Formats: sequence, C-alpha cells, structure tokens
Amino acid sequence: MVTVRFFAMLKGLAKTEVKEYNVSSPVTVEELKSFIKRDFPALAGLIQSRSLLVSVNQEFAKNDTLVKDGDEVGFLPPFSGG
Repeated sequence: MVTVRFFAMLKGLAKTEVKEYNVSSPVTVEELKSFIKRDFPALAGLIQSRSLLVSVNQEFAKNDTLVKDGDEVGFLPPFSGG
C-alpha cells in the first residue's frame, strides 16, 4: 500500500489528508498522479502544475521516480515566504 498525504490547500480541496493506494508493482510518480486526478478531480489542475512539489519517503521526487508498496508520497502546493 502506498500512502499519499496532501498538504495545505491540497488537503482542503481533496477533503482528506490521506489516501491509500494498493499497488501490486512499482509505479512512477506520474502514474500515481493519474490515480489522484481520477479520484480527486478538484486537484487535477494543481497536480499537473510544475510548481507542485512531490516527495517520496520525505525526499523530493520527479515524475519518473518509482513508488512501491510501503512508500509515503507527499503532495505540497507551491509556497512562498521569506
């Protein structure tokens, strides 16, 4: 099972903080994004955003990063500050 965590405004749009996906074999972050767009249409535009940050096991990830059973994936919206 892959645990997906939504942070900040993504959590509000998804109306949940956590979603779990059963994966029988590793999937890429890009494939996982397609599952999320299907399950949470309100997130579709933000999920495709280049400024969206994705982490796998608390390490920044790219679209081709593999995600496997037991991993935790975080989706963080763009943020700014000083």
